[in-house]
Amino acid sequence: MILDLVLLWWVWMAFALVLVILEVAIPGFIFLGFAIGAAITGLLVLFSLFTMGAAVLLLIFAGLSLLAWLGLRHFFALPAGQVKKFDRDIND
Repeated sequence: MILDLVLLWWVWMAFALVLVILEVAIPGFIFLGFAIGAAITGLLVLFSLFTMGAAVLLLIFAGLSLLAWLGLRHFFALPAGQVKKFDRDIND
């Protein structure tokens, strides 16, 4: 059982890498929160000494992804009351 847990961390890291690649291909902070959640979950699995079931890992992943997405939204948001305006066309 411990051997399975030790081998599971790289699956989470590979999943995080795939999500980062998708974020680069499809920008907009859609996949970045999930990638951060998967990477932190992989680190928790790597450094934890207790066994966790799949349901607990998915719950941890979902919670961490939500926290990461909210943090990214707060960090990259426009200041309150501002709206992005475009004064000229990109084709001009």
